[in-house]
Amino acid sequence: MGGMPNGWASQVLTIPMVSGVTWSLTAGDLMIGFGLACLFFEVLKSTNTGRSSVIEHMLSTLVFVIFLVEFLLVGACASSVFFILMLMAIFDVVAGFTVSITSAGRDVTMG
Repeated sequence: MGGMPNGWASQVLTIPMVSGVTWSLTAGDLMIGFGLACLFFEVLKSTNTGRSSVIEHMLSTLVFVIFLVEFLLVGACASSVFFILMLMAIFDVVAGFTVSITSAGRDVTMG
């Protein structure tokens, strides 16, 4: 990216559409798509309960903190693509804790 946030806007692929316009796929679009795929698998992993889930939550929180620090301090990360990836990281943290709390509440039996 050359240290510049507009490197995410470089075109990777151009596809002519039936409507007559061309659709351009950028490097940022590919990165967001890859991030969404990773988020899907991460949310699936968060449904597992056990000792390793605490470590998973800590690592997810660490990833979000790294995203936040880089977004604020690194010039090449000051882009909307990186911001959306950071939002996906916080979504992963919140979803993981929500699933764990919900499943822990079901594990408690009274009686």
